[in-house]
Amino acid sequence: MDFAWVIDTFFALFAFTLIILMVPGFAMLEAGLVRTKNVTAVLTVNTMIYIVASLVFFLWGYTLAFGGWDGSSMSMYAAFLFQMAFVGKTVNIMSGGVSERTRIVPLAIFTLFMAGLIYPLVVNWTWGANMLSGSILDISSMHDLAGSTVIHSTGAWALLAAILIIGPRKGRYTKDGKVRVIPASNIPLVVLGALLLWIGWFGFNGGSVGSISSKENADTVALVVMNTNNAGLIGGLVVMILGYLKYRKFDITMILNGALGGLVAITAGADVVSPYAALIIGAIGGALVFYAVPFFDKLKIDDPVGALSVHLVNGIWGTIATGIWGSGVSLAAQIKGVVVVAVFAFVASYIIIFVINKITKFRTDEDNEVEGLDVSECGIESYPEFKRAI
Repeated sequence: MDFAWVIDTFFALFAFTLIILMVPGFAMLEAGLVRTKNVTAVLTVNTMIYIVASLVFFLWGYTLAFGGWDGSSMSMYAAFLFQMAFVGKTVNIMSGGVSERTRIVPLAIFTLFMAGLIYPLVVNWTWGANMLSGSILDISSMHDLAGSTVIHSTGAWALLAAILIIGPRKGRYTKDGKVRVIPASNIPLVVLGALLLWIGWFGFNGGSVGSISSKENADTVALVVMNTNNAGLIGGLVVMILGYLKYRKFDITMILNGALGGLVAITAGADVVSPYAALIIGAIGGALVFYAVPFFDKLKIDDPVGALSVHLVNGIWGTIATGIWGSGVSLAAQIKGVVVVAVFAFVASYIIIFVINKITKFRTDEDNEVEGLDVSECGIESYPEFKRAI
């Protein structure tokens, strides 16, 4: 009994460490995709999110989500740390999509609400204490292994609400409706960030099995990690092929987003689908990213990092796909879970962001946006020897 407790504690701590690698993953990915004049601000925001969201989740978010601390199957501290590793990701998804025009203070305030209220309530209804038990809104039967809906869609619904309130970057869309391309500033950072996220996903999904101390659980963990990796591989490959067929070019930023889309899609059901179903889910996930990015631009929804295409579209797709291919999973329960979380996460985020925006503007003023947020928000430029691009 003690041996299993020790092994599972170590497993949770190891998975926690892998997931925390996603903190620099998001930071590097976003820093590479924005312009040089906004890199320090993006890095500061990602650091702030890890600090604030983690502390808020420790102080009250975890208890709201799970009803208390439990050390029956592993150290309660390890169980907490594993769950804490997830919370910041919901805000990372949101912050990346509103980068280059958003101030740090209102983002920090929203982080308090996401980590201390919105995310813990979604977790409570799905993985945790379930205060909706017995009600018509009970979604605890939705199968979402590591959060295609609970984490990725929740963060992305908040992002959509934020974009609708603050609007696109200056100059992103011309008066005649065309999209002005704003190129990434540092492709090596994009690649590093995406691959760190990919590695972190093995802890994200594998650790969510919850135990590795038996032969059966160890086999499930291995299946989950294999399905996770394969979905990412096929998602990237599909975008590589589609991009070459359409443009005769290999766009590494889109290829990596295709891989991330596949990873998001498999997150809900990596433990209950076959390896071949995982390939189908990941392939469709990659294709969805390829077509969703220009779709959102047509709607003038400005998302510099493609977070809506990766996390929202594939969070929904992955949860529904689990109902199609997942062993013993109800498709109706999956759809119900998607809808309930969508309505709550979007409406709650919209109201909170709207109120915060009335108190202290989310968006920086036009002069600061043109000059770059590194100067106005941080006072430190990442590339001071470069001429700032307008």
